[in-house]
Amino acid sequence: MNVANAEIAADLAPSGTLRAAINLGNPVLAQGTADAPRGVTVDIARELASRLGLPLELVCFDGARASFEAMAGGQADICFLAVEPAREGTVAFTEPYVVIEGVFAVPEGSAIISLADVDREGVRISVNTGAAYDLFLTRTLRHATLVRSENGVATFLDEAADVAAGIRQPMTELVESYPGLRLLDGSFMEIRQALGTTRARSAETVQFLRAFIEELKAGGFIAAALSATDS
Repeated sequence: MNVANAEIAADLAPSGTLRAAINLGNPVLAQGTADAPRGVTVDIARELASRLGLPLELVCFDGARASFEAMAGGQADICFLAVEPAREGTVAFTEPYVVIEGVFAVPEGSAIISLADVDREGVRISVNTGAAYDLFLTRTLRHATLVRSENGVATFLDEAADVAAGIRQPMTELVESYPGLRLLDGSFMEIRQALGTTRARSAETVQFLRAFIEELKAGGFIAAALSATDS
C-alpha cells in the first residue's frame, strides 16, 4: 500500500478496522442476516477494506435511521445511505452508486388514483421512521399526514394509514403478496444511494472515496454486484 493510501486508511479507520454500517432494512442494498450479510453494500465495503489493507467489520442495522445514527455517533466509519439534506450536515457523501425509486401503494378500492391525489388533507401515509422517503416527504408534503413507525408496511396493512410509501422492489413484492393492493403509476422520488463518511474526515479521504465509487461504477463492479443480488 502506498503512503497516500496508508494515510487515508488511518484517517478513515482510526481504530485500525474499517467499520461499515450495513442497512439490512433495504433489500436492494443488503440481504441476509447480521451474521451473514450480503449484497452490493457488503461488496463495496469489502473492496474498500481490501484496497486500504484494513480488516473489515460489518455493523448491521434494520433501518436507515439506525445506520445514520451509528455513523453520526462514531460507531461506524462508513455508511450506505440515501443522499438527503437532513443528513449532509453530518455525512460527506460520494456521488450515488445506484438510484432507487420511491413509490406509493394503496388499497385496490382507494379513491387515490395518481401521485397528485396523495398530498391531500386527511390522507395518511405510512413510512419507516427516518427512511429517505420519510425525510423527502417531510420536506415536500403540504397537506397529507405522515404516520411514522419502525414498520410502515405493517402500519399500512393494519389500516392505520391510507397509503404506504417505500422503495419499488419491496413494494412490488408487497402488492404481489396482497391481491387487494396496487401501486400508483410512476415514482414520487428518486432515492440516490451513496457511500458516506463523517465530515470530520480529511478532504483527501473524502475525495478518495468519491473516486473509488466512480471507478467501481465505470469498471462494472456495481452493476455486477447488483446483478448477483437479482440472480
